[in-house]
Amino acid sequence: MSTVIDEVVLEDRPDIDLSVLAASLRTEREDTITLALDIGSSGVRAALFGGRGDEIKGSRVSLSHEFSEVSSGSDADADALLGFVERAIDVAVARAESFVSRVDYVASSCFWHSLVGVDEEGRASTPLLGWADTRAAKFVEDLRSQFDEAETHPRTGARFHPSYWPAKLLWLKSQQPELFRKVKRWLSLPDYAFLKFFGDDTTSVSMASATGLFNQQICAWDSEMSIGIGIAIGQLPAIAPSGKTFQSLTEDYAARWPVLDRAGWFPAIGDGAANNIGAACVTADRAALMIGTSGAMRVLFSGTPRKSLPQELFCYRADRDRFVIGGALSDGGGLVQWMRETLRLDFEIDDLQEQLCDSAPDSHGLTMLPFWSGERATGWNATATGSIVGLTARTKPIDMLRAAMEAICYRFALLAKAIDEVAPNATIVAAGNALLSSPGWLQMLADVLGRPVETSQAHEASLRGAALLALEAIGQIDSIETIDSAGGEVYEPDPARHEVYARAIERQQQFYEKLMK
Repeated sequence: MSTVIDEVVLEDRPDIDLSVLAASLRTEREDTITLALDIGSSGVRAALFGGRGDEIKGSRVSLSHEFSEVSSGSDADADALLGFVERAIDVAVARAESFVSRVDYVASSCFWHSLVGVDEEGRASTPLLGWADTRAAKFVEDLRSQFDEAETHPRTGARFHPSYWPAKLLWLKSQQPELFRKVKRWLSLPDYAFLKFFGDDTTSVSMASATGLFNQQICAWDSEMSIGIGIAIGQLPAIAPSGKTFQSLTEDYAARWPVLDRAGWFPAIGDGAANNIGAACVTADRAALMIGTSGAMRVLFSGTPRKSLPQELFCYRADRDRFVIGGALSDGGGLVQWMRETLRLDFEIDDLQEQLCDSAPDSHGLTMLPFWSGERATGWNATATGSIVGLTARTKPIDMLRAAMEAICYRFALLAKAIDEVAPNATIVAAGNALLSSPGWLQMLADVLGRPVETSQAHEASLRGAALLALEAIGQIDSIETIDSAGGEVYEPDPARHEVYARAIERQQQFYEKLMK
């Protein structure tokens, strides 16, 4: 069960006497204690982890925010979102103090691609632009006229698309030139937070790697791209060396979070990389398939990124020694939630699951392109929007919901085909709360892919992944690859359903090609 206090969810276990557990931990624990934070596009989660990467039971907290701009493509207020992150840390610290007398390290993950400009005084002078912001779509063609996308894609790991910094910066430069000129530094959200917390905006390799301005081969800002769009390297944050931690919070924050003042804070890493690590998808034979607000499928590799990359996929870094190849869908659980709210599907979750499971595959007569928040993988169409064809007077709301869930699965099937080029027949491991909370969707996904889908036991994989990477950096664990993680339930595909879905995928792709070209 969960306890809600002032809109804060405290993840309790009914079988645990928290007062006894906390007293035991305070008196007996000599372990390294890490507070992990996960800053997502729908909320912030936090939990304590011990020295082997085990979450301390009862320590988890979760706060849902209302900053829909992050996932809807509108301007977000960087300071308001930072204030929410601070409130989340307040709650996490209060919770932590019930269990431990100290925190040794703070490790965090954050959604990739955010952008905010700051002035000379370190104040946000632009809104925070998120991954779903497609207003820079027309500047994608400007990038293609100036640069060779086939050459820059494997070098930067990013296609030309409005979710990345280059198009966003060109858009700001064109549409708001005075505001653009006032900016002295361009940062991601966690960089901005650390600038406030420590007076230092040094970023991680992982956060920099998903901007579209980063050279994956040499782990440095890409001078050709930055200079080409009119950004000086000096306007970008320094990139942290391996093992760097921030220490000594500024005076106000040290007074606010005394238990964290002497902790070493690792620069935030991308939530996608953290998700792979936490879900034990740390080798090329295991692919993490995550559906939260959005969706993604990624494989983690060690070594130097390849110099060729399938056009459907991205390449970002977890750290200087590891990189992820995969693709992201802008729509996932967020679209399902939109459907439920808009169509007023006010069923209890069990009733809804039963209706979904009772429906035959592709029996609704609908073909859908699930691009309510735009398209990233696999086509990276900068102007794509959501579409439905086949509506009749007989169409029911539950039909539209099922069609949306199937449509998302179809995009994953295309993504899996591209990933097979770099990691053939990898085991599919499901992660993300939206997917793991829906057995019907998990079975649908296995049937669409025609492959078994194993569920991750780590329901907050990004939290665990951030903690594990930090523990490896300090030598507390030998490597993230040595940490075992028990597998969960396996959903086996139904061959007959797979055949039905294969025809539906072909139909969806024909609709896509007619509409998007």
